[in-house]
Amino acid sequence: MTASIVHVWRLLKWGRVLARHGALRGIEHDPNTPPPVRRLARLARFGARVPDRPAYATAFRAIGPAAIKLGQALATRPDLVGEEAAHDLALLQDNLPPAPFEAVKAAIEQGLGKPLDQIFASVDPEPVGAASIAQVHRAITTEGKLVAVKVLRPHIEEDFAAAIDTYEWAAAQVEAMGGEAARLRPRLVIATFRQWTNRELDLRQEAASASELRENLEAESGFFVPAIDWSRTARRVMTLEWIDGIKLTDRAALIEAGHDVKALAAILVRAFLRQAVVDGFFHADLHQGNLFALPDGRLAAIDFGIMGRIDRQARIWLAEILYGLLTGNYRRVAEIHFEAQYVPPHHNIDEFATALRAVGEPMRGLPAKEVSLGQMLDGLFKITRDFDMQTQPHLLLLQKTMVMEEGVATALDPDINMWETAEPFLTEWARSELGPEARLADEIVRTVRTLRKLPELIRRIDYYYPPPGAAPPAPPLREIAVVRPHRYGLMALIALVSAAIAAGAVLLLR
Repeated sequence: MTASIVHVWRLLKWGRVLARHGALRGIEHDPNTPPPVRRLARLARFGARVPDRPAYATAFRAIGPAAIKLGQALATRPDLVGEEAAHDLALLQDNLPPAPFEAVKAAIEQGLGKPLDQIFASVDPEPVGAASIAQVHRAITTEGKLVAVKVLRPHIEEDFAAAIDTYEWAAAQVEAMGGEAARLRPRLVIATFRQWTNRELDLRQEAASASELRENLEAESGFFVPAIDWSRTARRVMTLEWIDGIKLTDRAALIEAGHDVKALAAILVRAFLRQAVVDGFFHADLHQGNLFALPDGRLAAIDFGIMGRIDRQARIWLAEILYGLLTGNYRRVAEIHFEAQYVPPHHNIDEFATALRAVGEPMRGLPAKEVSLGQMLDGLFKITRDFDMQTQPHLLLLQKTMVMEEGVATALDPDINMWETAEPFLTEWARSELGPEARLADEIVRTVRTLRKLPELIRRIDYYYPPPGAAPPAPPLREIAVVRPHRYGLMALIALVSAAIAAGAVLLLR
């Protein structure tokens, strides 16, 4: 187990980088920041030249690959890092200098257990893309098929393991301070981040995600997911069908090539809705750089490292929430939040419905293209604190993706609106999933599952009600508050000494 002083030292080093880019200013000035965290932030910037305008994305990029990925995760949490930081981090791109091809070649051969010339007829030594975790090379198989080969960077697993270890330690210290920090559940944020990175650091998992998404979207003829070459895929290597198209980042090239950008935007919205609402398994990183327009007019996606999943009940709640906001049925939206236990029961449902009305009504009656899904979700974020709503990471990921999709679709077609495009799909889905037949089917399924549990429940009766002559049940234990010594004073002292050393080193180097 890593010693606390190692975590403090790492945090101090990272804090110095953040301070030099002005990225600690928000932590220092936020009234909800616990005092010990605020003090450590001040120590971290001791002696640093702080710019007037924070550069969050630049700071995270300077720290390293794990920080880049953490920054992308924090971009989904404006409630945690603030709107300004979240907006800046949303622009974070993880383009890095590529690893030497010799290292890439060795990784491919080690991962697939064969010499490179027995796997591929040729591999372009220049990558088509180099990100924080992996890089992609164009290759031709021994059968003559054009493919993309994704390879993990050397030693990336060790780098991420050390960084996440410290992230978890820091989150636990902050959450233990209680208050607003505990409501925002930073430990759960880092646990979710660990899941994301574990998936990305095992390319077999990413390949499986791509395969599942490809099967789910067979009904969407306009959306294409490349096929996986499983014979050339392992933990550190993934091979998939090559996509020859135009990135959605280049709208001018799309128009010049004769693509119908309005049709592309509609395809994107419908494909995302099918993923999120119908299947409950969605691509959570569909930014413009991961989307291509194919010559035949279809839309193709790549990079399946970050995927989201929500169960059927959560999808039903989500659809009802969206439909309720769309139609102005704020009472039903409030009821769903209480049924899902998103809002603690000590709050008043009518007051929550009124708060929802304050979010939704300013947008009602506006022209369709002026209604922003992003603004709607931003308004919902703002009322979570007033009603003690704990964060739901799976829904936050979905919300972030919905806002991202609206941005991409709007860039293609400025006149499109997510509400207007989504309404027919949601109405059709709600009719089939929320109608009386669907409710009856759900009730039958729940009843059957309950009946299956009865034998086990009967067997457990003896445990709770032992027969005569058995040992009496143990007496109930009183709840006793466990005193956990907080070592913030010691950590602050360590941080102060470290800061002085670091500041001295910085001043000597300048």
